[in-house]
Amino acid sequence: MPEVSATHLVIIPSYNPGPKVLDTVRAARAQWAPVWVIVDGSTDGSTEQLLALAEHDTALRIVVLPQNSGKGSAVLEGISQAAAAGFTHALTMDSDGQHPAQLIPDFMAASQAQPGAMVLGKPVFDADAPALRVNGRKVSNGWANLETLWMGIGDSLYGFRVYPIAPLKRIMQSNRFMRRFDFDPEAVVRLCWAGVRPVNIDAPVRYFRADEGGVSHFRYLRDNTLLTWMHTRLFIGFVIRLPLLILRKFQ
Repeated sequence: MPEVSATHLVIIPSYNPGPKVLDTVRAARAQWAPVWVIVDGSTDGSTEQLLALAEHDTALRIVVLPQNSGKGSAVLEGISQAAAAGFTHALTMDSDGQHPAQLIPDFMAASQAQPGAMVLGKPVFDADAPALRVNGRKVSNGWANLETLWMGIGDSLYGFRVYPIAPLKRIMQSNRFMRRFDFDPEAVVRLCWAGVRPVNIDAPVRYFRADEGGVSHFRYLRDNTLLTWMHTRLFIGFVIRLPLLILRKFQ
């Protein structure tokens, strides 16, 4: 097992993740320590399984939230507790097995080499990836790059990434947004506005079918409505910040 880091940890927000969650957590622990799972009000029995797993692993911590509040809320709880414990950076990954645990050390090394940056996974899709999801994210990516004056966001939606905790915590505590599915894209845009530079690393992503244990909480109409409202807000913020962004870009 890897040595326990005092600065970088893995945070896995988890809500009714399905049978892949234990494999996901074990795979993350095989690559890094510590790993924290933030259980966001799950009702599928996975909480008890995760707590049982942690009984035999001192580098695995399970934080159980009483009700489902959204991915962003779970991450905020995780980074707040991590900051209080002295951690400076957090790698976030999904609990459903889609993200490549084997790349955790590479992403952490990139973060340690450039601690002021955020390290973003840039998804490499396999042939089974749903075309609607693959093509639909291009819209969000286009808006995110416009809203940051092309600071270099490789992908705005892929949640496998390393954040510097202090600026992310400060940004999230200063507004009431970024609490649900809008967390990932809004986080990278607002961090870019705060001067946190993105570093992109290719990373595979796999979509599991239901018969393979795959679980998706994505709802096309609900979540695209949320993203539309988010980008409307961000574009207004972009216009307000445009002189500063231009000045920063050409310094």
